[in-house]
Amino acid sequence: HKGVVPLLLIFISFFTAKAAVIFVTLQYNVTIPATDVQSAETISLYHYGIKDLATIFFYMLVAIIIHAIIQEYVLDKINRKMHFSKTKHSKFNESGQLSAFYLFSCVWGTSILVSENYISDPTSLWRDYPHTLIPFQMKFFYILQLAYWFHAFPELYFQKTKKEDIFRQIVYIGLYLFHIAGAYLLKLTHLGLVLLVLHYFVEFLFHISRLFYFSDERYQKGFSLWAVLFVLARLLTLILSVLTFGFGLARAEDQQLNFSTGNFNILAVRISVLASICMAQAFMMWKFINFQLRRWREHSSSQPQSVKKKFVTAKGKTSRKERENGINGTVTSNGADSPRSRKDKSS
Repeated sequence: HKGVVPLLLIFISFFTAKAAVIFVTLQYNVTIPATDVQSAETISLYHYGIKDLATIFFYMLVAIIIHAIIQEYVLDKINRKMHFSKTKHSKFNESGQLSAFYLFSCVWGTSILVSENYISDPTSLWRDYPHTLIPFQMKFFYILQLAYWFHAFPELYFQKTKKEDIFRQIVYIGLYLFHIAGAYLLKLTHLGLVLLVLHYFVEFLFHISRLFYFSDERYQKGFSLWAVLFVLARLLTLILSVLTFGFGLARAEDQQLNFSTGNFNILAVRISVLASICMAQAFMMWKFINFQLRRWREHSSSQPQSVKKKFVTAKGKTSRKERENGINGTVTSNGADSPRSRKDKSS
């Protein structure tokens, strides 16, 4: 990172005013004039287009710089103090970076949900579909999400990821990009935001618990809470998805594919998206069950060893009285104390 960050800063500084507008600011702004019925002031809404790729690319570079700053000024200092092994070192860095991102995204996403009244009105997940025009905060949130997960690909090189872990990381990153981009392109931004905030909160709890575990291996309460919330999050994700695609969008009047208006509410798309979400939840549950089984095996294998060690230690210890009288309470025959030797002396 030390050599990459200055190059990125120099590259960003070469942007001219016209180029900076395309890369830095959000594109495809639509201004809705004020009316007595809807609003007392003009509203700026956004839709997506090909120019969003330039904005995603710019903020991907910004994400690489922020990643390097967190790594160098926070995580590396903690690593030097804690003296972690190589395995713990890489996992600590991963959890440190992801916990910061999940916390930021979860707080920001929750503020959007509250300000747009998505929590108080669940029907807003499918009402007025397609959600072609979205507010600034919503679009910027999705742009940064895509930029962050795209930046994770070059980070595999910068972090010197092991060859055996690269495929797992690519699948992990690809799943995020597939679902976030799918929600953005298919105009399902309302449902996608709710599911992302729900998922990010559970993931943040896992990674922050792992950070505490690395500092003190006796800390297990966070993992127990995460296990319960993980299962509840999977169930809630399935419930919201079935309600949206099987109940809300299935009863909509306009169910014709129309690329100009951005309407993808047809049976094939609904089944495909719902199947994708269900498969992702099943995959995460499978990984979760394997993780819990591995933890249970490690705990059960370490428990007999500790019991055996205690038993051997207790067996090896002898009291002072036993050492004086002999082993296990038996009296030793010393020459001066034996009856036969006293009889020989008298004779």
